[in-house]
Amino acid sequence: MRGLMTGEFAKRAGVNVETLRFYERRGLLPMPPRQASGYREYPPGDVRRIRFIKRAQELGFSLGEIRDLLSLRVQRGTTAAEVRSRAEAKLGDIRRKIADLRAIERALKKLTDACPGQGPLGECPILQHLDGRL
Repeated sequence: MRGLMTGEFAKRAGVNVETLRFYERRGLLPMPPRQASGYREYPPGDVRRIRFIKRAQELGFSLGEIRDLLSLRVQRGTTAAEVRSRAEAKLGDIRRKIADLRAIERALKKLTDACPGQGPLGECPILQHLDGRL
């Protein structure tokens, strides 16, 4: 099957051309061969690769983690357990971030509850806390 020109490839993959270039620079997408005219010609199968990358990003995987997942797909002897282990590690990271955000939420709630929303700025408990005076 014939390759896809850059614009058509990007359209089918659901990304813009700059995203393709970015993924190429980051080593997530191999540089496509060029036609004699100099135009890039992407293999149609790489559309699936781009969609994989985008879905992995939506799940919170970093580009480095995605590169690792892509490598696992082609390494001989890779098991589903290895992929699951990576996903579990990411889940742990996300849970830690959620816990951190909840702690931040509690602290900010405490500050906003303590602020009457009136009076001189110098007595604002939010600003006092941020200045390290509380």
